Amino acid sequence: MTQTPFLLTLFFLLLALWFAWRYFQLRRDIAHTVRSLRDTKISFPQSDRIDKLVSAIESRRAFFESELNSLRKENERLATVLEQLTDGVLIADSDGRVQFANPAAGKLFETSFPAQQSVAQVVRSHQVIDAWKRCQQTRLLQIETVEIPIRKQYLQIIVIPDEHEGGSLILAQDLTRIRKLENVRRDFISNVSHELRTPLASLKALTETLQNGALSDPEAGPRFLERIHTEIDALTQMAQELLDLSRIESGQVQLNFESVSPRTLIDSAAERMKAQMERANLNLDVECETGLPNIDADKSRLEQVLVNLIHNSVKFTKPGGRITLGVEPISGGVRFAVRDTGIGIPSESLSRIFERFYRVDSSRTGSGTGLGLSISKHIVEAHGGKIWAESDGARGSTILFEIPCK
Repeated sequence: MTQTPFLLTLFFLLLALWFAWRYFQLRRDIAHTVRSLRDTKISFPQSDRIDKLVSAIESRRAFFESELNSLRKENERLATVLEQLTDGVLIADSDGRVQFANPAAGKLFETSFPAQQSVAQVVRSHQVIDAWKRCQQTRLLQIETVEIPIRKQYLQIIVIPDEHEGGSLILAQDLTRIRKLENVRRDFISNVSHELRTPLASLKALTETLQNGALSDPEAGPRFLERIHTEIDALTQMAQELLDLSRIESGQVQLNFESVSPRTLIDSAAERMKAQMERANLNLDVECETGLPNIDADKSRLEQVLVNLIHNSVKFTKPGGRITLGVEPISGGVRFAVRDTGIGIPSESLSRIFERFYRVDSSRTGSGTGLGLSISKHIVEAHGGKIWAESDGARGSTILFEIPCK
């Protein structure tokens, strides 16, 4: 009987040791599982004691890893889009500190490290800053068109409130090229209207004069009819050149390329302009080196370019002057040049004389539609070449163009 308490005590002691061992093993497995959650390289312990817990955790971890991978891919795609986007994107917090900027934003605002700078430091435009402040105050989308004269830029700024973080997203779109195209279109319409107004007004005046009795005048009648015929020819030429220019610019003109001798081109152009040169009392010289390579070109179109350039020189060279038509070899092609001893072209106008209807000043205006040089430029570029003008601005000018040998 005396052994019974001892046995009970031993039994409970062993039971306690067993529970303690099981508790120790459970804590060890749980600790290992926790380390596995922190480090994905460590595998979960294989234990039947916590197999259900491990299974549940593995299931959730697999789910979270899948979601994390999907989120990472989405972020990578978004980052790629933002990096390739031509519009500038700035994300600023509620304090006006830039948290994100894509490369286009840095380029548009000419700043290398916009992140962690203030909006004012990055954009450096009071209009953009005011738009951002209004967005922060009203929490409404703001749209502002901004001109930056120093950089000759036109930007459309869209400020979008961030409802979650309290900041704003600033989207900057570069409208500089669009604005230039709008100006070109407006100038074109204005110039066409101006060019049409003069011959139409002249036709109206001539017609009214004939209606008022000049038609029966044996001397004035035929003279007025001849002037009407001249004005109609001018209008017809303008319409045809506008049509040619439109077709060339839109790529609708098919060039018929063939092997052409540069000497043949300049001789043909000089022959076509011979009579006009004689009427204007001008001298025409042809300079051509021997052994020039043939070029792959549309003969009639390049001849049209040379005729246009010679005609342009004739208009602005006084009687007794000289025009020289030359061609010389260059690396990979040939260079044509039309030089005159005329009144010259100011330096600020050299890059603009190939624009439609462009007039340097009143001293260089004359007959013609003002489209010849523009048409010539497009024809040369369609051949893969380039055209430009040189002049000291006081006396004489030279228009050159190069055509590659293909």
